[in-house]
Amino acid sequence: MGTLTIASFVTLDGVMQAPGGPDEDRDRGFEHGGWSFPFAGDDMRAVINEAFGRAECFLLGRRTYEIFAASWPNFPDPHDPVASRLNTLPKYVVSTTLANPEWQPTTIIRGDVAAEVTELKDRHEGEIQVHGSAALAQTLHAHGLIDEYRLFIEPVVLGTGKRLFEPGSTPAALQLVETKPMDKGSVLAVYRPAGAPTYGAFQMEEGLGRSEP
Repeated sequence: MGTLTIASFVTLDGVMQAPGGPDEDRDRGFEHGGWSFPFAGDDMRAVINEAFGRAECFLLGRRTYEIFAASWPNFPDPHDPVASRLNTLPKYVVSTTLANPEWQPTTIIRGDVAAEVTELKDRHEGEIQVHGSAALAQTLHAHGLIDEYRLFIEPVVLGTGKRLFEPGSTPAALQLVETKPMDKGSVLAVYRPAGAPTYGAFQMEEGLGRSEP
């Protein structure tokens, strides 16, 4: 069975929308596009290149797919670790409106997303990578289909924008399996599902807060 991973740049307040450029995604009047650029360094690129090398295929939402399709086929170096994988490996895009995609090989998923992705995981043995794709990420999270969350948490607060976990997201516990600080202030945090949240209550210790005579 394949492993489904989601990789995302996120702000400290959880925004993941349009990290790459001002006009990448202005949906809902978003005006902070390109916010991730100041934090990109050689060490982050090395981590990203290594991750793309593990991909067997990609699963994308329509908006992210169209953003990628408009740029990566024109990347000047066909041997680039990211461009070479995106341009040659199978891509699955979840959309009810996309027709006749020119960026091949592409398969459109139009039906029951949870069922289709479950079948996709059964069919592949390697890593199925999701990049960006906020709405799709919400659906995958709600159905427990994400095996690993790879988050570049960046030191900026935007206040508005699409979030990886929107209000009303399915409650879940996550296990931290890796952290790696980046030179320009970001932190790579890798999480895996750990079941449902658990709860408890802190108890005041006897004598806590009392001054000694």
